[in-house]
Amino acid sequence: MDPVAPSGTVASDLITPEELRLAARNHGCPLEALREPITPAGLHYLLIHYDIPAVDSETFRLEIAGEVARPLSLTLDDLRARPRVTLPVTFECAGNGRALLAPRPVSQPWLTEAVGTAEWGGTLLRPLLEEAGVGDRAVEALFTGLDRGVEGGTHQAYERSLPLAEALGQDVLLAYEMNGGPLPAQHGFPLRLVVPGWYGMTNVKWLGSVTLLDEPFGGYQNAVAYRRYDVAGEPGEPVTRMMPRSLMVPPGVPDFMSRERVLEPGPVELRGRAWSGWGEVERVEVSVDGGATFADAVLEEPLSATAWRGWRLDWDAVTGSHELCSRATDSAGNTQPTAAPWNLKGYANNAVERIPATVDA
Repeated sequence: MDPVAPSGTVASDLITPEELRLAARNHGCPLEALREPITPAGLHYLLIHYDIPAVDSETFRLEIAGEVARPLSLTLDDLRARPRVTLPVTFECAGNGRALLAPRPVSQPWLTEAVGTAEWGGTLLRPLLEEAGVGDRAVEALFTGLDRGVEGGTHQAYERSLPLAEALGQDVLLAYEMNGGPLPAQHGFPLRLVVPGWYGMTNVKWLGSVTLLDEPFGGYQNAVAYRRYDVAGEPGEPVTRMMPRSLMVPPGVPDFMSRERVLEPGPVELRGRAWSGWGEVERVEVSVDGGATFADAVLEEPLSATAWRGWRLDWDAVTGSHELCSRATDSAGNTQPTAAPWNLKGYANNAVERIPATVDA
């Protein structure tokens, strides 16, 4: 098959130049950073869908319009004058784990590092929509970014919609801060949307407008992109909330090229973090034999209802080869699978992580 197949199609095992360009401008979170409950901004995963737009904060306006009684045009100072809220929120890219599927869908070649948890600061969206006066005919909220590009043969701004009930959620945030500082340009300066529990594509960066619609949005990012289907041309199912996932802080030290772990025999504390967009993580199980047997990890207190949860397990590492795994179960009863169903765009692959490790004196 043509190795330069377009995004969302399947190619050979070779990484294409197009994918390398994407991988060079985007980056994952080094998994050793899972040690930290809040991910430093420079280590938080990053995906820039089109280009970083040049935005003048002095002339910036957020427009709230559409099916509202009183349209609003708000400066950054107007937003900062509203009640300030901070929330630790875990983000995960919908394509996290894509490169582990076979055959491999062609796009940003994520392994498992497309995740991070930041302390987002800003003001809640719901009071602004209530101030604008939500119209009786409104069914969705459309969020339009200031970044533009070409996708699916169409010139477009990056924009996504949410059902009105989701947009009116108690913790949907218009963020102008990250980890206590100004929002970095690559993370959406001067304003971005933060929707806890949903995959990363929902959290529109460089947010320029919120438009209430009287019918579902039919634009590319909702109707074509970010949908799970097996064959091109199918309508598929929309990608929404994050499926449960657990990742381990890599123990020991890495082999440079393979990143396989090397440990000394004896007591080892295995640690990690787990999250889900469907409910609180209630259980994490850990295996050191490739999933043949699992033991329950000790769960730490949740960082918040909108962020990941730490876990730990003591292991007496014995000499030999091991495959370390962890799997999460949430309060809705969802558990990570040993293998995730394949789909054409490689979304929501939350299969159990597998870490080869050698214990050697």
